[in-house]
Amino acid sequence: MKVGTGMRWYRRGSGSRRIALFAIALLFPGLVSYRAGIAGAGGAPTDAGIVAQATDERTPTMKIRMTINGNTSVARLDDTPAAADFASLLPLTVTLSDYHSIEKISDLPKRLSHDGAPSGYEPEVGDVAYYAPWGNLAIFYRDFGYARGLVRLGTIESGLDALTQSGPLATAIERIEP
Repeated sequence: MKVGTGMRWYRRGSGSRRIALFAIALLFPGLVSYRAGIAGAGGAPTDAGIVAQATDERTPTMKIRMTINGNTSVARLDDTPAAADFASLLPLTVTLSDYHSIEKISDLPKRLSHDGAPSGYEPEVGDVAYYAPWGNLAIFYRDFGYARGLVRLGTIESGLDALTQSGPLATAIERIEP
């Protein structure tokens, strides 16, 4: 059986063309969805969606005051379910204990919600956090690495030095801004 002249383009180098067509068919939907995911109004690329996604978890909502053995620290809580759950416990009096010369910890009267929170994170100096496996408050005054089960609640804006005192620290925590 003779192949017509209209099919010659397909026969010549057909293996290479088939591979190229197959690759385009596989990649095209991914490229379109990626472009749509980062496109702003008018289809212009923007990274606003990516930035918003990264910052949504840490939008400050409320200031709190921690009176630690007579010294004052001020912190801002993030706009997260865990931080809102923590804020619902305030005012609160706790005793902060030193943990490995890195953080001060205290039990909380109830476990906090950590729905939608990442599986863990790497805290920075001044972070106020919740350690879900133990159900305790953790306030970092030194660097620490990634910890699974750690949920960020907010960050200390002033008075971090109050946490470097040794021994148990009687601490009153209250809202100072809604």
